[in-house]
Amino acid sequence: MGKLTNMTVKGQVTIPKDVRDALGMKPNQPVEVNWAGGDEVVIRKPRNVALDHEAAFEAELLRLKALAHKWRHLRTGQSTDEYMAEIREPVPTPHPDDV
Repeated sequence: MGKLTNMTVKGQVTIPKDVRDALGMKPNQPVEVNWAGGDEVVIRKPRNVALDHEAAFEAELLRLKALAHKWRHLRTGQSTDEYMAEIREPVPTPHPDDV
């Protein structure tokens, strides 16, 4: 299926709608461009984009779980004021003569 399209002065090429639809391509989605040698260029939808996104998501999820595990000791159910009072030195009670 050969299609003709024009290149803009910025080097942009419009992929015909029926080709985009056939490939399931969406706006702002990456496009792979390969020089096949001579005067032939192959433009295709990248094969591993979804897998890369899924792998990145899984890696980020693991990182966040490790971070939550590292700081789990801070989940005490206390309010901030209660926690701060616990870790600080006791506040001295003023002597009645000092008031």
